[in-house]
Amino acid sequence: MKKYTLKRILTSLFTLLAILLVLFILMQLMPGSPFNDEKLNADQRAALYAKYGLDQPVIVQFGRYVVNMLRGDFGVSYNISKNTPISQLIQTRLPISIGIGGAAVSIGAIAGLLLGLLAALKHDTIWDSLATIISVIGVSVPSYVFALALSYYFGFQLRWFPMLFSAKDITNSSVLPSISLSMFTMASIARFTRSEMLEVLGSDYMLLAESKGISGSALIFKHALRNALIPIITVLAPLIVDLMTGSLVVEKIFAIPGVGSLLVNAIQSNDYNVVIALSFIYSAMYIGIMLVVDILYGIIDPRIRLAKKGD
Repeated sequence: MKKYTLKRILTSLFTLLAILLVLFILMQLMPGSPFNDEKLNADQRAALYAKYGLDQPVIVQFGRYVVNMLRGDFGVSYNISKNTPISQLIQTRLPISIGIGGAAVSIGAIAGLLLGLLAALKHDTIWDSLATIISVIGVSVPSYVFALALSYYFGFQLRWFPMLFSAKDITNSSVLPSISLSMFTMASIARFTRSEMLEVLGSDYMLLAESKGISGSALIFKHALRNALIPIITVLAPLIVDLMTGSLVVEKIFAIPGVGSLLVNAIQSNDYNVVIALSFIYSAMYIGIMLVVDILYGIIDPRIRLAKKGD
């Protein structure tokens, strides 16, 4: 297991390094400049390029950036908040996005698992049909539609929760956006849980377990659900990163100062450092989640670990 884990950690680190290099190259190929102010002449732009080291070869910029990044320095903003450290911009926004996204993942995953289990165990009944309808609605309707509906009914009509995000009341003002973002996750997990559970419940493995006298919750959770978890985790992993890095439209509806809007503003203003830093953080989170999933594969089903050891 240690060799299996170490191999995947090293692969993840090399992948992150490659992503960072690609990001630098793509930033160089982007049209325009971070300094598009019409008041600046050619000499002033050249001076700014020299000041921030943008006149150096890409490989030199890349090496300097990697060294600084290892010290926790992502550079400074060129346009959004001039000369403000990127880490300072991110540290005020990323926790908000992670908090709301984490709540959305938790709500969606738990509700989706329960809904999928209900549909599988009550196959071809009214409960199965109801769960399927809810799943189709959750997948088909965009999260911003749920956000608007929840904001109007629970925020404006009933006044149970704030309509806009407030740093003074983070818990209550995070409820509606978290539920809005969780609907797609809930529907996706419910669909996969239902299909995988039906396949597992009809397998020879389950017949063997039943013949040994195993029944009830032990049969469902210890044997059936465990065998259905791998494809469910595979579906959930990328959804976690998507939600925890923020949804721009939902952030706009609830006026959430998250990282989604920061990234869009950085792209529009050619703020290279902010774009690279946020893109790298997104990539690191995604690879980190997939690394955890890969390790969980080996824990849940040792056959995967043994098979890859033999490759």
